[in-house]
Amino acid sequence: MTGAGGFIGHHLVTYLVSKGFWVRGADIKRPEYSNSMAHEFLIGDLRDPTNCLAATQGIDDVYHLAADMGGIGYITGNHAVIARNNTLMNIGMLDAATHSGASRFLYSSSACVYPHHLQISPEVVPLREDDAWPAAPEEGYGLEKLFAEKLCEYYGQDHGIQTRVVRFHNVYGPLGTYDGGREKAPAAICRKIAGLADGGEVEIWGDGQQTRSFMYVDDCVEGIYRIMESGYSAPLNLGTDELVTIDELVDIVSDIAGKSVRKRHDLSKPQGVRGRNSDNSRLREILGWEPSRSVREGLVPTYAWIASQVGGPPALAEADADLARAVI
Repeated sequence: MTGAGGFIGHHLVTYLVSKGFWVRGADIKRPEYSNSMAHEFLIGDLRDPTNCLAATQGIDDVYHLAADMGGIGYITGNHAVIARNNTLMNIGMLDAATHSGASRFLYSSSACVYPHHLQISPEVVPLREDDAWPAAPEEGYGLEKLFAEKLCEYYGQDHGIQTRVVRFHNVYGPLGTYDGGREKAPAAICRKIAGLADGGEVEIWGDGQQTRSFMYVDDCVEGIYRIMESGYSAPLNLGTDELVTIDELVDIVSDIAGKSVRKRHDLSKPQGVRGRNSDNSRLREILGWEPSRSVREGLVPTYAWIASQVGGPPALAEADADLARAVI
């Protein structure tokens, strides 16, 4: 598995090992917050094809999660770097998996492949897999993801390797990046509120009315595994369809923290598309399953973990504290 040192990859390693699989992890770094359970862990830059070959040698199922990515500030300011790095890794891993005789190759794509004109209203119509074409993806990150989806299709047609394509919609949870510029909105908001005194001010990028759906990491890794086992090769959304505004996300986190906060909106900061939601119709049809945790349920353990990292008191209500312990 590539990206095993990252947030989703680290959780997926743990999930697969718990199911009895032998797992080789590969990444440019080890997990930052917890030791990996991978049976073997290769440290290497996957832009180098020789490291891709080392990662795939003797492996039946390749989960390719490695990517240069981050929050909205990072992906809007680094188009060339992101597109180059990820394209090199994606081509290297597809070539290596094919050369090494892997049976299946799962590629982690993104909802950023969807056209901007379908995401200009907060009351966005949930995005269906077929909506990605005609193509008008987000610049840089979204474009290289869509290109790699087609590469998977071509490698399946020309070389016979079974491919899977997962379009992630906003994943969050414990052990994820929460500062430094690459964090996503749920982690950033948890960090900001954890560091505030009661009644403090939290900065929100944009007017707070932009909407998203958010998926808890445990649902994400189960979905990845189910998609790998599904026999379905076309792209599939993997996300929830619970649409919330960023202001509502702040309200949920502040309530979990037991704090009253004041919102300050910074309209000069990037906020991405106006609205994005996942249509899970095809996911339900193919898998007979979809992510089920509510945003609040997932944010309870996420906030508790981030608060413990930044030194802020979790301040959870008793029922939420029990839920955090149960989920973590």
